[in-house]
Amino acid sequence: MSYTTLVDAATLAAHLDDPAWVVVDVRHQLADPGYGERAYAAGHIPGAIFLHCDRDLSGKPTGSNGRHPLPGRAEFAACLAAAGIGPATQVVAYDDAQGMIAGRLWWLLRWLGHDRTALLDGGLQAWQAADGALTAVVPTCAAGSLQPRPGCQPVAAADLLERLETPQLHLVDARSPDRFRGENETIDPVAGHIPGAVNRFFRDNLQPDGRFKPAAVLRAEWLALLAGALPEEVVHQCGSGVSACHNLLAMEIAGLSGSRLYAGSWSEWCADRGRPVAVGAT
Repeated sequence: MSYTTLVDAATLAAHLDDPAWVVVDVRHQLADPGYGERAYAAGHIPGAIFLHCDRDLSGKPTGSNGRHPLPGRAEFAACLAAAGIGPATQVVAYDDAQGMIAGRLWWLLRWLGHDRTALLDGGLQAWQAADGALTAVVPTCAAGSLQPRPGCQPVAAADLLERLETPQLHLVDARSPDRFRGENETIDPVAGHIPGAVNRFFRDNLQPDGRFKPAAVLRAEWLALLAGALPEEVVHQCGSGVSACHNLLAMEIAGLSGSRLYAGSWSEWCADRGRPVAVGAT
């Protein structure tokens, strides 16, 4: 059986010694880029390897391509292969940030055409709540053989701009409501949002314990937000293409497949002062 959205702590515990499974720790803090490596060194799920959001899950920022541009497909596939991931590997990603970073890895693997990827539901907190052990031992990985295959495709800024005023685009912004409205912006140089976007804070996909809401609840909430738009008309974005992947995953859990990611997101959009900007709740 393969898992393509979520895995609970008990299921992961039963597969810790399964050579067909690779667990990836992607803990990260935007304000402290070294946090994840320190946290991993202090203790991680046994057998987990570490990938860094800035170095491994992102390409090099140029000032115009967003804060977390996509890595090169071939280079990223090679990075994953070096970590022991092959075409038949079940990947489980986790963080301690409510799935915000793990969702990025989930989407990136689907971008490479590798769908056997799931989040640890509830993250490291759920693992520890289930009395899961931690270790400081860094595993040795036998190289895998992952090759990029056709997968989900991101939306480019030029395509988004061209479709901005059309009814075939339903843009969803995953940032916090205050940042969406253009308030309390401390990360990007311009405050506001892309005109026409609606706001769905990624944390609204979660229950109070940090696990995802049931599929039926997510489906009802997302159908209400989409207001008749088809999933394939939906484009997700956030500040830099990270937390938006959480909303993509939520729609997948809800059975609403086909939405896409604007990977450059607000940080790329606002880097070009010629692109339109909106502020306020709409």
